[in-house]
Amino acid sequence: MGEHHPPHSADEALGLAQRVAERMLASDRASRGLGMAIVQIEPGRATLSMTVRGDMVNGHAICHGGFIFTLADSAFAFACNSYNFNTVAQGCSIEYLAPAREGDVLTAVAHERSLSGRTGVYDIEVTNQRGETIALFRGKSYRIKGHIVEDL
Repeated sequence: MGEHHPPHSADEALGLAQRVAERMLASDRASRGLGMAIVQIEPGRATLSMTVRGDMVNGHAICHGGFIFTLADSAFAFACNSYNFNTVAQGCSIEYLAPAREGDVLTAVAHERSLSGRTGVYDIEVTNQRGETIALFRGKSYRIKGHIVEDL
């Protein structure tokens, strides 16, 4: 494993975040299997989208909360790994504010709120195609050993 130096410019940091996201998505069968797509990646930020399919709807004819959680959790993962340090969830919570229905296009926007040492806090807002807030998610991250992209 070679030396890993922080990017020297905003463009380098953005390029690294995007390379990390591409590498992560390539091996993230769960997110891809649910039809998630990366909308935007920046250092400490990620936006993902997902269309609510018929097989994601529960007995109340609304999107099962677990799928909304998974979309938010994936956006959290892409945001907190954007610096190319392997980072995992230490804890997460979600508040459901409105239902999502079959055919809705959900967008999860993750923002870094705090990053200190090995730990971070990220807020994720999930909205539908009308801009209505569906859920608010907070994730706490913990950096572990290793890197996503080794060929720097």
